[in-house]
Amino acid sequence: MEIYDVIIIGSGPAGLTSAIYTSRAKLKTLILEKMIVGGQVTVTAEVENYPGFVEPINGFLLMNNFERQAKKFGAEIKTGVEVKEIKKEKGIFTLSTINEVFNSRALIIATGAKYKNIGIPGEKEFAGKGVSYCATCDGAFFKDKVVAVIGGGNSALDEAIFLTKFVNKVYLIHRRKEFRADKIYQERVFANEKIETILNYIPVSINGSNQGVESITIKEKDTGEIRELKIDGVFVFVGLSPNTEFLNGFIETDKSGYIITDNEKKTNVDGCFAAGDVTIKTLRQIATAVGDGAIAANSVKTYLENLEE
Repeated sequence: MEIYDVIIIGSGPAGLTSAIYTSRAKLKTLILEKMIVGGQVTVTAEVENYPGFVEPINGFLLMNNFERQAKKFGAEIKTGVEVKEIKKEKGIFTLSTINEVFNSRALIIATGAKYKNIGIPGEKEFAGKGVSYCATCDGAFFKDKVVAVIGGGNSALDEAIFLTKFVNKVYLIHRRKEFRADKIYQERVFANEKIETILNYIPVSINGSNQGVESITIKEKDTGEIRELKIDGVFVFVGLSPNTEFLNGFIETDKSGYIITDNEKKTNVDGCFAAGDVTIKTLRQIATAVGDGAIAANSVKTYLENLEE
Protein backbone atom coordinates (compact mmCIF):
# COMPACT_ATOMS: atom_id res chain seq x y z
CA MET A 1 0.00 0.00 0.00
CA GLU A 2 1.46 3.34 -1.08
CA ILE A 3 1.38 5.95 1.67
CA TYR A 4 2.11 9.59 0.98
CA ASP A 5 3.50 11.90 3.63
CA VAL A 6 0.76 14.38 2.82
CA ILE A 7 -2.22 14.53 0.49
CA ILE A 8 -3.61 17.93 -0.44
CA ILE A 9 -7.22 18.10 -1.64
CA GLY A 10 -7.59 21.06 -3.98
CA SER A 11 -5.17 22.82 -6.32
CA GLY A 12 -6.00 26.50 -5.95
CA PRO A 13 -3.50 29.01 -4.56
CA ALA A 14 -3.63 27.48 -1.06
CA GLY A 15 -3.24 23.90 -2.22
CA LEU A 16 -0.43 24.59 -4.68
CA THR A 17 1.44 26.74 -2.15
CA SER A 18 1.17 23.95 0.40
CA ALA A 19 2.55 21.53 -2.18
CA ILE A 20 5.49 23.83 -2.98
CA TYR A 21 6.44 23.94 0.70
CA THR A 22 5.86 20.27 1.55
CA SER A 23 7.60 18.90 -1.53
CA ARG A 24 10.48 21.32 -1.06
CA ALA A 25 10.79 19.87 2.46
CA LYS A 26 11.19 16.45 0.80
CA LEU A 27 7.79 15.22 1.91
CA LYS A 28 6.10 12.84 -0.51
CA THR A 29 3.23 15.04 -1.69
CA LEU A 30 0.11 14.32 -3.72
CA ILE A 31 -2.50 16.85 -4.85
CA LEU A 32 -5.98 15.58 -5.72
CA GLU A 33 -8.06 17.93 -7.88
CA LYS A 34 -11.65 17.38 -8.99
CA MET A 35 -11.58 19.92 -11.81
CA ILE A 36 -8.64 21.81 -13.33
CA VAL A 37 -5.44 22.83 -11.62
CA GLY A 38 -5.55 26.40 -10.33
CA GLY A 39 -9.15 26.70 -9.20
CA GLN A 40 -11.28 29.79 -9.80
CA VAL A 41 -8.27 32.02 -10.33
CA THR A 42 -7.70 30.42 -13.74
CA VAL A 43 -10.81 32.16 -15.14
CA THR A 44 -9.78 35.59 -13.87
CA ALA A 45 -8.70 37.74 -16.80
CA GLU A 46 -6.50 40.11 -14.81
CA VAL A 47 -5.08 39.78 -11.30
CA GLU A 48 -3.81 43.19 -10.22
CA ASN A 49 -3.47 42.91 -6.43
CA TYR A 50 -1.08 39.98 -6.11
CA PRO A 51 2.24 41.27 -4.75
CA GLY A 52 5.21 41.30 -7.08
CA PHE A 53 3.35 42.04 -10.31
CA VAL A 54 3.27 45.75 -11.12
CA GLU A 55 1.18 45.07 -14.21
CA PRO A 56 -1.90 42.80 -14.01
CA ILE A 57 -1.21 39.13 -14.68
CA ASN A 58 -3.62 36.67 -16.25
CA GLY A 59 -5.04 34.30 -13.64
CA PHE A 60 -4.43 31.17 -15.71
CA LEU A 61 -0.80 32.13 -16.26
CA LEU A 62 -0.29 32.88 -12.57
CA MET A 63 -1.66 29.51 -11.48
CA ASN A 64 0.30 27.74 -14.22
CA ASN A 65 3.42 29.18 -12.61
CA PHE A 66 2.28 27.89 -9.21
CA GLU A 67 1.75 24.42 -10.72
CA ARG A 68 5.13 24.34 -12.45
CA GLN A 69 6.86 25.35 -9.23
CA ALA A 70 5.13 22.63 -7.22
CA LYS A 71 6.05 19.99 -9.80
CA LYS A 72 9.61 21.29 -9.92
CA PHE A 73 10.05 20.27 -6.27
CA GLY A 74 8.47 16.86 -6.83
CA ALA A 75 4.77 17.26 -6.04
CA GLU A 76 2.48 14.82 -7.83
CA ILE A 77 -0.85 16.10 -9.15
CA LYS A 78 -3.87 14.03 -10.15
CA THR A 79 -6.83 15.78 -11.80
CA GLY A 80 -10.37 14.55 -12.38
CA VAL A 81 -10.29 12.93 -8.94
CA GLU A 82 -13.18 13.64 -6.56
CA VAL A 83 -12.80 12.57 -2.94
CA LYS A 84 -15.99 10.95 -1.67
CA GLU A 85 -15.00 9.85 1.82
CA ILE A 86 -12.20 10.39 4.34
CA LYS A 87 -11.34 8.08 7.21
CA LYS A 88 -8.48 7.93 9.67
CA GLU A 89 -7.38 4.67 11.22
CA LYS A 90 -4.15 3.90 13.09
CA GLY A 91 -2.68 7.25 12.12
CA ILE A 92 -3.31 6.87 8.39
CA PHE A 93 -5.78 8.91 6.36
CA THR A 94 -7.70 6.95 3.73
CA LEU A 95 -9.29 8.96 0.92
CA SER A 96 -11.81 7.12 -1.21
CA THR A 97 -12.80 8.19 -4.72
CA ILE A 98 -15.03 6.44 -7.26
CA ASN A 99 -12.18 4.37 -8.68
CA GLU A 100 -9.23 4.62 -6.30
CA VAL A 101 -8.13 4.83 -2.70
CA PHE A 102 -5.25 7.04 -1.53
CA ASN A 103 -3.42 6.97 1.80
CA SER A 104 -1.34 9.51 3.68
CA ARG A 105 0.09 10.32 7.08
CA ALA A 106 -1.15 13.93 6.97
CA LEU A 107 -3.87 15.78 5.12
CA ILE A 108 -4.46 19.36 3.94
CA ILE A 109 -7.94 20.36 2.77
CA ALA A 110 -7.83 23.29 0.36
CA THR A 111 -10.98 22.80 -1.67
CA GLY A 112 -11.93 26.48 -1.79
CA ALA A 113 -15.42 27.86 -2.25
CA LYS A 114 -17.91 28.21 -5.09
CA TYR A 115 -20.25 31.00 -6.16
CA LYS A 116 -23.66 31.01 -4.50
CA ASN A 117 -26.94 30.84 -6.37
CA ILE A 118 -29.59 33.50 -5.77
CA GLY A 119 -32.37 30.91 -5.87
CA ILE A 120 -34.98 32.76 -7.92
CA PRO A 121 -37.23 31.41 -10.69
CA GLY A 122 -35.37 31.18 -13.98
CA GLU A 123 -31.86 30.97 -12.54
CA LYS A 124 -31.58 27.21 -12.80
CA GLU A 125 -33.70 26.97 -15.94
CA PHE A 126 -31.52 29.42 -17.89
CA ALA A 127 -28.13 28.30 -16.54
CA GLY A 128 -25.88 28.15 -19.57
CA LYS A 129 -28.60 29.84 -21.63
CA GLY A 130 -27.97 33.37 -20.47
CA VAL A 131 -27.27 32.87 -16.76
CA SER A 132 -23.58 32.73 -15.89
CA TYR A 133 -21.29 32.90 -12.88
CA CYS A 134 -18.14 33.77 -14.81
CA ALA A 135 -17.78 36.90 -16.91
CA THR A 136 -14.31 35.89 -18.06
CA CYS A 137 -15.66 32.59 -19.35
CA ASP A 138 -18.84 33.85 -21.02
CA GLY A 139 -18.52 37.60 -21.54
CA ALA A 140 -17.57 37.32 -25.21
CA PHE A 141 -20.87 35.55 -25.95
CA PHE A 142 -22.72 38.80 -25.17
CA LYS A 143 -20.95 41.10 -27.61
CA ASP A 144 -23.02 44.24 -28.26
CA LYS A 145 -25.81 42.99 -25.96
CA VAL A 146 -27.31 44.11 -22.64
CA VAL A 147 -26.66 42.19 -19.44
CA ALA A 148 -27.33 42.39 -15.71
CA VAL A 149 -24.81 41.76 -12.96
CA ILE A 150 -26.17 40.87 -9.53
CA GLY A 151 -24.01 41.60 -6.48
CA GLY A 152 -22.23 44.37 -4.64
CA GLY A 153 -18.83 43.05 -3.65
CA ASN A 154 -15.43 43.21 -5.34
CA SER A 155 -16.15 40.30 -7.68
CA ALA A 156 -19.45 41.75 -8.89
CA LEU A 157 -18.04 45.18 -9.66
CA ASP A 158 -14.85 43.81 -11.17
CA GLU A 159 -16.81 41.50 -13.47
CA ALA A 160 -19.22 44.29 -14.42
CA ILE A 161 -16.27 46.41 -15.50
CA PHE A 162 -14.80 43.49 -17.44
CA LEU A 163 -18.09 42.90 -19.27
CA THR A 164 -18.06 46.44 -20.66
CA LYS A 165 -15.30 45.26 -23.01
CA PHE A 166 -17.98 43.31 -24.88
CA VAL A 167 -21.50 44.50 -24.10
CA ASN A 168 -23.35 47.71 -24.86
CA LYS A 169 -24.78 48.07 -21.34
CA VAL A 170 -24.53 46.55 -17.88
CA TYR A 171 -27.21 46.89 -15.21
CA LEU A 172 -25.42 46.45 -11.87
CA ILE A 173 -28.07 45.39 -9.35
CA HIS A 174 -27.40 45.32 -5.60
CA ARG A 175 -29.80 44.70 -2.73
CA ARG A 176 -28.25 47.34 -0.47
CA LYS A 177 -28.17 51.12 -0.79
CA GLU A 178 -24.39 51.09 -1.02
CA PHE A 179 -21.86 48.72 -2.56
CA ARG A 180 -19.61 46.65 -0.29
CA ALA A 181 -16.75 46.62 -2.79
CA ASP A 182 -13.46 48.45 -2.32
CA LYS A 183 -13.58 52.13 -3.23
CA ILE A 184 -11.30 51.66 -6.22
CA TYR A 185 -13.85 49.34 -7.84
CA GLN A 186 -16.70 51.71 -7.01
CA GLU A 187 -14.85 54.63 -8.59
CA ARG A 188 -14.30 52.64 -11.77
CA VAL A 189 -17.94 51.58 -11.92
CA PHE A 190 -19.32 55.08 -11.44
CA ALA A 191 -16.93 56.40 -14.09
CA ASN A 192 -17.96 53.81 -16.68
CA GLU A 193 -20.69 55.08 -19.00
CA LYS A 194 -21.74 51.56 -19.94
CA ILE A 195 -22.72 50.66 -16.35
CA GLU A 196 -26.02 51.70 -14.78
CA THR A 197 -26.17 51.02 -11.05
CA ILE A 198 -29.49 49.97 -9.51
CA LEU A 199 -29.28 49.99 -5.71
CA ASN A 200 -31.70 48.72 -3.06
CA TYR A 201 -33.34 46.33 -5.51
CA ILE A 202 -33.63 42.56 -5.25
CA PRO A 203 -34.02 40.17 -8.20
CA VAL A 204 -37.42 38.47 -8.35
CA SER A 205 -37.20 36.30 -11.46
CA ILE A 206 -35.20 35.73 -14.62
CA ASN A 207 -37.48 35.49 -17.62
CA GLY A 208 -37.08 34.15 -21.12
CA SER A 209 -37.99 31.57 -23.73
CA ASN A 210 -36.40 28.68 -25.57
CA GLN A 211 -34.07 31.25 -27.09
CA GLY A 212 -32.66 32.15 -23.66
CA VAL A 213 -32.85 35.03 -21.18
CA GLU A 214 -35.00 37.99 -22.24
CA SER A 215 -35.53 40.03 -19.07
CA ILE A 216 -35.12 40.20 -15.31
CA THR A 217 -37.78 41.29 -12.84
CA ILE A 218 -36.53 43.28 -9.83
CA LYS A 219 -38.22 44.82 -6.77
CA GLU A 220 -37.33 47.92 -4.79
CA LYS A 221 -36.94 46.86 -1.16
CA ASP A 222 -38.54 49.88 0.50
CA THR A 223 -41.40 50.76 -1.85
CA GLY A 224 -42.06 47.37 -3.43
CA GLU A 225 -41.85 48.91 -6.90
CA ILE A 226 -41.52 46.25 -9.61
CA ARG A 227 -39.36 46.82 -12.67
CA GLU A 228 -38.65 44.60 -15.64
CA LEU A 229 -35.36 45.13 -17.45
CA LYS A 230 -34.89 43.86 -21.00
CA ILE A 231 -31.60 41.99 -21.04
CA ASP A 232 -29.80 39.18 -22.85
CA GLY A 233 -27.92 37.69 -19.92
CA VAL A 234 -27.46 37.64 -16.14
CA PHE A 235 -24.17 37.30 -14.27
CA VAL A 236 -24.49 36.32 -10.60
CA PHE A 237 -21.88 37.26 -7.98
CA VAL A 238 -23.52 37.16 -4.55
CA GLY A 239 -20.92 35.48 -2.41
CA LEU A 240 -19.36 32.10 -1.86
CA SER A 241 -20.12 28.80 -0.16
CA PRO A 242 -17.37 26.35 0.87
CA ASN A 243 -16.71 23.11 -0.96
CA THR A 244 -17.03 20.91 2.11
CA GLU A 245 -20.06 18.71 1.34
CA PHE A 246 -17.82 15.66 0.85
CA LEU A 247 -16.52 15.84 4.43
CA ASN A 248 -19.76 14.44 5.89
CA GLY A 249 -18.87 15.54 9.43
CA PHE A 250 -15.29 14.22 9.31
CA ILE A 251 -13.99 17.50 10.74
CA GLU A 252 -15.58 20.44 12.51
CA THR A 253 -17.11 23.26 10.47
CA ASP A 254 -19.23 26.30 11.27
CA LYS A 255 -22.93 26.47 10.40
CA SER A 256 -22.10 27.69 6.88
CA GLY A 257 -19.76 24.78 6.24
CA TYR A 258 -16.45 26.63 6.55
CA ILE A 259 -13.71 24.61 8.24
CA ILE A 260 -12.69 25.69 11.73
CA THR A 261 -8.90 25.91 12.25
CA ASP A 262 -6.50 27.44 14.71
CA ASN A 263 -3.66 29.82 13.81
CA GLU A 264 -1.54 26.89 12.64
CA LYS A 265 -4.33 25.71 10.31
CA LYS A 266 -4.99 22.66 12.46
CA THR A 267 -8.50 21.20 12.48
CA ASN A 268 -10.03 19.20 15.31
CA VAL A 269 -8.68 15.99 13.74
CA ASP A 270 -5.02 15.36 14.54
CA GLY A 271 -2.90 15.48 11.38
CA CYS A 272 -5.61 17.18 9.33
CA PHE A 273 -5.11 20.80 8.31
CA ALA A 274 -7.06 23.23 6.14
CA ALA A 275 -6.12 26.31 4.15
CA GLY A 276 -7.58 28.97 1.90
CA ASP A 277 -11.13 29.97 1.09
CA VAL A 278 -12.57 26.77 2.57
CA THR A 279 -11.70 28.00 6.08
CA ILE A 280 -13.22 30.68 8.32
CA LYS A 281 -11.51 33.98 7.50
CA THR A 282 -12.27 37.65 6.98
CA LEU A 283 -10.57 38.06 3.60
CA ARG A 284 -10.58 35.60 0.71
CA GLN A 285 -7.85 36.60 -1.72
CA ILE A 286 -5.01 34.88 -3.56
CA ALA A 287 -2.51 36.46 -1.19
CA THR A 288 -4.27 35.20 1.95
CA ALA A 289 -4.70 31.73 0.44
CA VAL A 290 -0.98 31.59 -0.27
CA GLY A 291 -0.23 32.54 3.33
CA ASP A 292 -2.62 29.88 4.61
CA GLY A 293 -1.01 27.26 2.37
CA ALA A 294 2.47 28.04 3.63
CA ILE A 295 1.35 27.86 7.28
CA ALA A 296 -0.51 24.58 6.74
CA ALA A 297 2.50 23.04 5.04
CA ASN A 298 4.81 24.07 7.88
CA SER A 299 2.33 22.61 10.37
CA VAL A 300 2.33 19.33 8.45
CA LYS A 301 6.13 19.26 8.56
CA THR A 302 6.12 19.83 12.32
CA TYR A 303 3.38 17.24 12.85
CA LEU A 304 5.24 14.54 10.92
CA GLU A 305 8.54 15.35 12.66
CA ASN A 306 6.85 14.94 16.05
CA LEU A 307 5.45 11.56 15.00
CA GLU A 308 8.98 10.32 14.33
CA GLU A 309 10.39 11.39 17.70
